Amino acid sequence: MSEIDWRKMPPLTALRAFAATARAGGFSAAARRLNVTHAAVAQQVRALEADLGTELVWREGRSLHLTPEGERLAAVLTDSFTMIQTAVEGLRAHKTERPLTVTLPPAFAAEWLMPRLARFWKKHPDVALSLLPEPRTVDLREVGASLGIRFGSGGWSGVHSEFLTAAPQVVVAAPELLGGRTKLSLREMSMLPWIREGDWPEQMQLLESIGLKPAALKFTDFPNEELALSAAREGIGLHLETEALIEEDLKLGWLVKIHELNTENLGYYVVWPPGPMSAAAKTFVDWLKSET
Repeated sequence: MSEIDWRKMPPLTALRAFAATARAGGFSAAARRLNVTHAAVAQQVRALEADLGTELVWREGRSLHLTPEGERLAAVLTDSFTMIQTAVEGLRAHKTERPLTVTLPPAFAAEWLMPRLARFWKKHPDVALSLLPEPRTVDLREVGASLGIRFGSGGWSGVHSEFLTAAPQVVVAAPELLGGRTKLSLREMSMLPWIREGDWPEQMQLLESIGLKPAALKFTDFPNEELALSAAREGIGLHLETEALIEEDLKLGWLVKIHELNTENLGYYVVWPPGPMSAAAKTFVDWLKSET
């Protein structure tokens, strides 16, 4: 296929006006289909004739006819615009049929979203969801996601972001590890074992922010947040966790909160690529906000 020289192509508006005129049989009928004025259509067709240096239409009384050159161009444009319309409608239908794909931290998916998801589907059974749990910050377009939920302080490049909910960080432990205590001093926390997540290096900075010395702590390492949280429930060590993800644990007494960090700048954010948000994405985001 030869390369298209776009500089030599007439304006699309002029081609569209002529194609509509040829199909409708006149400027007035074409204007109604294009939702513009009769004069605008006539001006676009005249401009196209001037650009091509040839006459495309001619009048006989009140009737408008195509010249042989106009008939050839009209046939090609009709086929071309029909192909474009078919392709566009196919893309729109495919987008409507595809599930709404959302990337999010695995622990947020398991501990916060999943217990609430039945309420979303009960309210919006027509919105299909595809969840992509991923601890890393991924490129939404690269993984084919319409939305993402991210933990941090906002301000990611290449996406729009909107604050969803605060994410207070708390130190928790299983009751059996604490021996009936509900508060611990820094010295007492330093003497107990800790659980560390391999995919969250920032946790060391957070521990330092409350006065602990991570280098002096005894850690048991786990590769991800889900395993670390399970280990905390089993009493293996103290654990730094997002409070929103362990609300049920605290309520049922499976974990005890012994210290709360000052993390006003941290939270969960909804992110999406530049451009308009789909109706399904907007429905999901509105529901997320209603749950926070």
